[in-house]
Amino acid sequence: MLLLGGGLALDRVLTSAITRNFDDGLSYVLTAMISSAEVGPEGEVLFNRPLADQRFLEPASGLYYQISGEGHEDWRSRSLWDRAIQVTPDMRDRPGQGIDSHQFPEEPLRLMARTVILPGSDTRWIFIVAQAREGLDAQIRSLRQTLVNSFLALGVGLILLAALQVFFGLRPLRRIRREIARMRAGEKSRVTEPLPREVQPLVEELNALLAHNEQQAEEARRHAGNLAHALKTPLTVVMNAATAKAPDLSGIVIRETGTMRRQIDHHLARARALGRRGAAQSRTEVWPSLEAVERAVERLYPDVRIDRDGAHDAVVRVERQDLDELLGNLIENAAKYGGGSVFVTVSPQGQSIDILVEDDGAGIPESERERIFDRGVRLDSGKPGTGLGLAIVRDVAEIYGGTVELDESEDLGGLLVRLRLPAG
Repeated sequence: MLLLGGGLALDRVLTSAITRNFDDGLSYVLTAMISSAEVGPEGEVLFNRPLADQRFLEPASGLYYQISGEGHEDWRSRSLWDRAIQVTPDMRDRPGQGIDSHQFPEEPLRLMARTVILPGSDTRWIFIVAQAREGLDAQIRSLRQTLVNSFLALGVGLILLAALQVFFGLRPLRRIRREIARMRAGEKSRVTEPLPREVQPLVEELNALLAHNEQQAEEARRHAGNLAHALKTPLTVVMNAATAKAPDLSGIVIRETGTMRRQIDHHLARARALGRRGAAQSRTEVWPSLEAVERAVERLYPDVRIDRDGAHDAVVRVERQDLDELLGNLIENAAKYGGGSVFVTVSPQGQSIDILVEDDGAGIPESERERIFDRGVRLDSGKPGTGLGLAIVRDVAEIYGGTVELDESEDLGGLLVRLRLPAG
């Protein structure tokens, strides 16, 4: 379509240029006629010098002139012989412009006319010079034939070049396709064949995706194994007690099913976080989540005062539900085990956001700070709980590329939990 449009535009430009050049020749002859014309003694028009082109003297030569004036006989060139050019209104209305004429059926003409009043005469003389279009049409036909042949050759060449470009340009992608087929067949685990630098980023991203999928599959296997191992012992205890018809069977069942429920809740929370992390890179504002968690904790612990400070516009790359669970566990623990005062600070740190949760409780000894992250570990057994809060916080934070650290609060004297999450 582009070649066709370009060819038509070029044809119009070149045809106009050839026609304009043809008209310039007619205009030159017409000007020469007018400049050499004068009025004779009987009022007729005469040339004070003969016209240079001998074709005016040869009958049917293809070049003609005619001078017409009202009340005077037309003065025609010998080349017209017994023919005459009919004066039409458009000859008077378009001075200096070429006009196509079909007055002679066997010989289409291109003519130019001009109305002139010569010195010594009041007659409005119409000078007409005409030339057969045969030469002009032959030039246009030759030009169009050349254009058609050239653009046809160019179009075929471009199609061939495009086909070659597609064939050779996409060959690396076909090689990648073969490598992927070999990976699906189990022959390889990565695309290792050297490829052009234009597609190398694609290969690197593909290998990174494969590594990511392998990591997720390994996490899923490890997660399933941990869950199976965690449920194995309670199930064995319940089965042994049921087989032995233990008198306290109901108590054993209640205790062990509670253990299994805690393990299932923990692993489900971790699985949900893994699934959401793989789905998209979420963005969540910290402050609205913090406000929602604070309202919920204040209903559970109305005597606890919760204060917050820091960046109100902080955004983290964590799902809102997971951020609520992280903050909920930390703030609820601070309210439950503290002395009645909790302080939360949101602090941007370059590419990450630090969320500090401090309380005025007894704190945690430095020797116990690592063990407290293990599932089911509780330092204060006098208060209700499952011992999974900090373990869930650590696991979910690590899934999103964050960290959790325990320290001593300098201001309140109790525990300080530093939750660091990637900034959004």
